[in-house]
Amino acid sequence: MLRTSVRFNSASAGPLLKTPLYEAHIALQGKMVPYAGFEMPVLYKGQTHIESHNWVRSKVGLFDVSHMLQHKIKGKDAKSLLQKITPIDLNLLKVNEFSLSVLLNENGGVIDDCIITKHGEDDYYMVTNAGCRAKDIAFIKKEAEQFNSVEHDTFESTLLAIQGPKSQEILQKFTNEDLSKIYFGQSKFAKLSTIGGDVHLARSGYTGEDGFELSIPSSNEVETKESLTFFQELINTYPDVVKPIGLAARDSLRLEAGMCLYGHELTEEITPIQAALTWLIPKTRREGNPGFNGASTILSQIKDKSLLSTRRIGVLSKGPSPRDNNKIFSEDGKTEIGYITSGSPSPTLGGNVAQAYIDKKFKIGSNIKIEIRGKLRDATIAKLPFVQSNLYKP
Repeated sequence: MLRTSVRFNSASAGPLLKTPLYEAHIALQGKMVPYAGFEMPVLYKGQTHIESHNWVRSKVGLFDVSHMLQHKIKGKDAKSLLQKITPIDLNLLKVNEFSLSVLLNENGGVIDDCIITKHGEDDYYMVTNAGCRAKDIAFIKKEAEQFNSVEHDTFESTLLAIQGPKSQEILQKFTNEDLSKIYFGQSKFAKLSTIGGDVHLARSGYTGEDGFELSIPSSNEVETKESLTFFQELINTYPDVVKPIGLAARDSLRLEAGMCLYGHELTEEITPIQAALTWLIPKTRREGNPGFNGASTILSQIKDKSLLSTRRIGVLSKGPSPRDNNKIFSEDGKTEIGYITSGSPSPTLGGNVAQAYIDKKFKIGSNIKIEIRGKLRDATIAKLPFVQSNLYKP
């Protein structure tokens, strides 16, 4: 079973917050743990970590991600603000399309990763990580002071991820919206049964599987009850297809899919280029004076690969699973060449998968050693992702 003591036992000042779906987690006998200031389910009774993981790869898993921070950024300077603090080109997005991006500090380091959706030329929706809430709000507020017309607000709602190859089939039973016409990277406001208000529906996820993320209004007792009813109906109506899934499987799924976790693969000391996320900087923002934070550092790293000594890459191993900050050595065990950022047993592949920063001189397929519990263990450098994504694209 996935160790949860480090990654999910995040310290929190004050009482833990609860998501709108908290009552359902308790009723389903979820094992609740502190995570980013919230009380969140890591696993549910009657499911092992491996069973939960494999369920998502074959059927439908429900993830409560309401702890994530949701933003609305509006005004005639909204685009200018976002294009200063991220390397995104919002001119390339159509209305109701979204993209992964990163909030950048002045040195090009990653303050947080985020999803930005374009609702209009002056209207954007953004989701950032739960653990970076205070930092992100302070950063955006400070940056917004440089612009005359920007409204930045955060809000809470039920944020529900429906993930797995049968996600469209199941969700379609709860809406008249033709989901087959919504592709990965697109969003829409839609009506769902049991939900009175409009739901923001995005074809997205953090597992590598097809799926949706729904932002469901939950600002009062009536709306919260509606979101609980919808969550419970998904499970109760289709128990052979739909199960609630906790943080443990969410982590191993994203690891297999080669996705980054903030605070592990991404930090304020790591640029998107070092993190093998060069694709986040479109060509249109590599020319002239792009104007985003840390542009000189980032563009220099794109142009001159010799400026990078390490790269984010995959690692495969057997035996004890690699964990955060385990040291990596050359095959002979004499030279330290990198470190593990996150690792887990892989239910899909068997053995272990991990992400790491390793001296770029060491190529895919190279044998290496990982120091685990005081011993050097055999491992191999591998290409990311470990498991190919099954995203719904035209």
